[in-house]
Amino acid sequence: MQKSKNWALPAIVAALYVAISLLFAPLSFNAVQIRFAELFNHLAAFNKKYIIAVTLGCFITNLFSTVGMPDLIFGTAGTIIGTCLTWYFGSKTSIKWQKYAIATVCQIPGTFLVALEMHLFMKLPLVWTWVTVAAGEMLSMIIGAIIIDIISRKIDFSKGEVIRHAVH
Repeated sequence: MQKSKNWALPAIVAALYVAISLLFAPLSFNAVQIRFAELFNHLAAFNKKYIIAVTLGCFITNLFSTVGMPDLIFGTAGTIIGTCLTWYFGSKTSIKWQKYAIATVCQIPGTFLVALEMHLFMKLPLVWTWVTVAAGEMLSMIIGAIIIDIISRKIDFSKGEVIRHAVH
């Protein structure tokens, strides 16, 4: 029972990633994109289980991409790289704002992979596409840091559970 309980919150995160991405689908894909669900990348700084959760959410979301298989490969690889870097460097500090800053910066390599995908398969200019994808990602991550910080007052993301004194 305990093991399934420990995976409940990451499973919810994966589902929310898909739901938020599809709710804002016109903004979640293409060269100029703001995928709001990327806010969940911050969670990898708190617990490595969120690497799997966010990657699964990204993979399922990319099943709906008009680019198809390349988005499943490049987009999901970018998420794996970004969340793994976030976990590795984020685990070195216990200061929340540092975790958020680390998570934000660690997404840059993934934005390059998405830009490379669009360059190869949509014939978009590589550098400009990287700039637009990275700008959208940074915006999502900055907004996401604020949202995750507020939610973290009620949920201990490092343990994946509701903070007892926060329940009314």
